[in-house]
Amino acid sequence: MTAGNGATEIHGMRGGEQDVLTTAAGWLDEGRKIALGTVVKTWGSSPRPVGSQIAIRDDGAFVGSVSGGCVEGAVIEDALGAMKDGKVRTLEFGVSDEQAWSVGLACGGRIEIFVEPLA
Repeated sequence: MTAGNGATEIHGMRGGEQDVLTTAAGWLDEGRKIALGTVVKTWGSSPRPVGSQIAIRDDGAFVGSVSGGCVEGAVIEDALGAMKDGKVRTLEFGVSDEQAWSVGLACGGRIEIFVEPLA
């Protein structure tokens, strides 16, 4: 399945966080670059709880969920950048950000996501 941002979602893998980590480990074993995104803080309404994860492969395929909608598209985009430059990122989305409406957090919530590239 292709997401709106052109990334590929791995079917049947939106479930438990263990599936995310198992799949990520498999990608690493295959020699792929990956980045892991983790919800580290939420305020107000948030679609996913703290600890939720998404793993993104160097070709844009991903497994897991940190929010849904356009927030995940933005996280995937930043994760691809993190794989290229090797730098971690802390992303924050919420209604006070100019970007909030475009990423789908117009319901009053805020979410902070830590993105780290893995070898």
